[in-house]
Amino acid sequence: MIRVLLADDEPLIRAGVRAILQADPEVDVVAEAADGRTAVESARSHRPDVALLDIVMPGLDGLAAAAEIRRLLPGTAVIMLTTFSEDEYIARALSGGASGFLLKTGDPQELLAGLRAVTEGAAYLSPRIAKRVITEFSGGTGDRMSAHARARDRVAALTAREREVLALVGRGMSNAEIGRRLHVVEGTVKVFVSTILRRLEVRNRVQAAIIAYQAGLVEEF
Repeated sequence: MIRVLLADDEPLIRAGVRAILQADPEVDVVAEAADGRTAVESARSHRPDVALLDIVMPGLDGLAAAAEIRRLLPGTAVIMLTTFSEDEYIARALSGGASGFLLKTGDPQELLAGLRAVTEGAAYLSPRIAKRVITEFSGGTGDRMSAHARARDRVAALTAREREVLALVGRGMSNAEIGRRLHVVEGTVKVFVSTILRRLEVRNRVQAAIIAYQAGLVEEF
């Protein structure tokens, strides 16, 4: 059972997301909130597996709430609900430890897929915003070329096996899926991922996935 905290200040959005989640017998919405401060307190009380947070909320916004929840509850994954107009928040959300980004207007199946991915230790970017996330971190054409070169330099320090694991992280695979793909146990994958994050000097799998895309690894493997 995936225990979810749902936070959004718009009642209609919250009701719609709740309906999608409750249609899945493996998902339990354990708490709801209409602002970031209540979301943090609810997370502290209910200790959900996933906190699904709107980015823009009154008082303490979703980005600040995400950082606080991750600080208090490292075992709780955070997914940000976003719109196309909120690209400027991406960097802040990543630095706060978000594991995924989903569009409010996206396919309901993406929501459920994202929940499962982050609870299994993977990162999840809605396919429609993955390119925007990478573009946000790359800037203009010259910056993108520079980002590509920097990413290639960073992954060059990894072993061939680590680069292969990083490429699969870039594809949004969980540790279990990577293990099946590479025919190794999940514990071994966890060690690889931890080593990769440390050697790339990134905080989470989303940031590692961005580097994998920028370095061209996702296309190579």
